[in-house]
Amino acid sequence: MDDTPDSATGPATPGDPGTPGDPGDEMDRRVAAAAMRLAADRGWHSTSVLDVARAAGVPLVVFHRRYPTRAAVLASVSRVADAAVLSVDTPPDPEEGARDRLFDVMMRRFDALVPYRDGLRAVLRDLPREPVTSLCFGRQYGRSMAWMLRAAAVEVDRRGGGALVAGLGGVQARVMRVFVHDDSPDLSRTMAALDTELRRAERWAEALCRWRPRRDAPDRPAAQTVG
Repeated sequence: MDDTPDSATGPATPGDPGTPGDPGDEMDRRVAAAAMRLAADRGWHSTSVLDVARAAGVPLVVFHRRYPTRAAVLASVSRVADAAVLSVDTPPDPEEGARDRLFDVMMRRFDALVPYRDGLRAVLRDLPREPVTSLCFGRQYGRSMAWMLRAAAVEVDRRGGGALVAGLGGVQARVMRVFVHDDSPDLSRTMAALDTELRRAERWAEALCRWRPRRDAPDRPAAQTVG
């Protein structure tokens, strides 16, 4: 088994001369590639943090600061996908609705995850046996979803933003189970699943808004505000 990173030419350290962009981003790419390749080859449950550090060619003295846990290793994959989306910072099309903007953003994120698909399939299979890793990774996952909403020009830094983040997290989790088995060249199955899930989430959001008391309405029982 080849444990060398695809693009590695030597140990990665912050500030490597000649490394384009942020050195932390470059290290994330190396660690994510190594972790997902090992997970695809031997299963996530058999992939240790030390294995990933060695395969990525990152000195332990550097690795342990940024990737101290298995959840931190998984977070590198999430950050790579986030960076791919956020590097394209274009103003939102005023003619597009929020659902369409979110669809574009999330498909760009899935496109960025294609190189890691086999490893992610192993992670999805094995992660339920690691509740602590899942719990710790949840913080990064929430941050990622919040930034995907911001990339789609959906405001999350106001009241109710947490519900939007949780909702998009649920959408991503359900579509991910389709994505890891989607070998179509254009990710058509993933696109169909994402469209279905976003439409479902939109209906739930509309229903919740109808049930929520209006802030400018006079005090009265919530049930009377329905409709």
